[in-house]
Order: sequence, then C-alpha cells, then structure tokens
Amino acid sequence: MKIGLLLHELHRDENDLAHELLRVSERHKVDHEIYHVARDLARWSQRHVRTLADIGERFGVRLDPDPVDELKTAERLRDRASELVGRKPQVALLLLRDLREVYIKAAGLSVDWEMLGQAAQGLKDTELLATVQSCHPDTLRQMRWANAKLKESSTQVLVS
Repeated sequence: MKIGLLLHELHRDENDLAHELLRVSERHKVDHEIYHVARDLARWSQRHVRTLADIGERFGVRLDPDPVDELKTAERLRDRASELVGRKPQVALLLLRDLREVYIKAAGLSVDWEMLGQAAQGLKDTELLATVQSCHPDTLRQMRWANAKLKESSTQVLVS
C-alpha cells in the first residue's frame, strides 16, 4: 500500500499551507480581515497535521504531531515591512500574490484529500473516510476564501 506516501505528502502540505497562511497574516497585518481569517484558517491546517499524525501510525508512517506554529523572529521582522509601507500599490500586488499562493496550495491539498478518500473507500476503511470527510471541507473552504479575496481585490489593484 502506498497510502503512507500520500499521508506523508498531505502532512507536509498541510504544514506548508499553515505556514503560508501565518506568513500572509503577518505580512498583511494592517488588513484586519486578512490577518484574523488567515490565522483561523492556519489553525485548521494545524489541526489536520495532528490528525494525520494519528492516522499515520495505523499505516506505519511516523509523522510529527506538532504543526508549524508562529513564524520565526527573522520572518516576522521581514514581513513587518508591510506595516511600514501600509497600503502602497506594491503591498496590494503582494497581497494578490500571497492569496494566489494560498489558493494553489489549498487546491493541491484538495486533490490529495480526494485521493485519500478514494483509497479509504477502496479499503472500506470507515475511520479513514471519516477523517477525509472531516478535513477536506476545511481545505475547500480555505481555497474558496483565497479565491473570493482574489476576486474582491484584483480589479481594484490591477486597474487602479
């Protein structure tokens, strides 16, 4: 079985998405909606990391149950530049790039959750399927949020 490989991939990608969302929240701290929603969405991915670590044991895969947490001091200092430049055009373009990155990472994760769901059905593993049915909607919501924010911001940023 190659489910362990997929679990490892999902675990890594959930950590990457959590890290990206935390980075976006710090980088765009002056936009309170982005800051708070991105942090909430990062917590969802952190929860998925813990869940995947628990499931991994069943499939012989050891995954770190500790998800990525707060950004390191150096990253935080680098990203605080957004606060200094405020709402300059470069920051608006950076927001679009950041939201695009979140969307792409979440879309990739969604595909992986779909594959895991198909494997769970093939194995008739109800516990694994229940996990997919619990986590995958969160990933879809993360993707929809990034897409909605892109739609909301793109015209104003790119046309002005």
